Amino acid sequence: MLAVRYSKILLLAAIALFASLVAFGNITDYGSNFAFVQHVFLMDTIFPDASIKYRSIESPFIHHAGYIFIIALEALTAILCWIGAARLLCRVKTSSGRDFNRAKTMGIAGLTLGFLVWQVGFMSVGGEWFGMWMSKEWNGVPDAFRFFITIGVVLLYLTQRDEDLQD
Repeated sequence: MLAVRYSKILLLAAIALFASLVAFGNITDYGSNFAFVQHVFLMDTIFPDASIKYRSIESPFIHHAGYIFIIALEALTAILCWIGAARLLCRVKTSSGRDFNRAKTMGIAGLTLGFLVWQVGFMSVGGEWFGMWMSKEWNGVPDAFRFFITIGVVLLYLTQRDEDLQD
């Protein structure tokens, strides 16, 4: 069904736009958003008596390297999703179901990377390892959860098999 194909392309492009805006914001407002990463690494705003503070990282180099790595992954997520959406758009009306499904590879890669950035990077590493959930000021867990659930739903939808278009 043509409407389903367009729907998948639009949802993939929506995630591409989201990841683009996140990466753009992190680049153009480096200082503000860097403060978030720095405080998570420092663990300076988690519960004062937390026994996991030994995990903190005080190296400014690591703070910047980690933040730049996050930005690179967000940008790569955007790029892969944009490429994936473009490839699908080029095949939306003319391809068999089999060819349209094969064209999903870049989009699937982008969505998978985005899922991993926000689930592994923010929820698991930031939230659990660095105890970000304990911080009132620098807790990105609720936002990360919203992001990776949205990305996960789009990934599940995109990976559903498309059939040949009916005449």
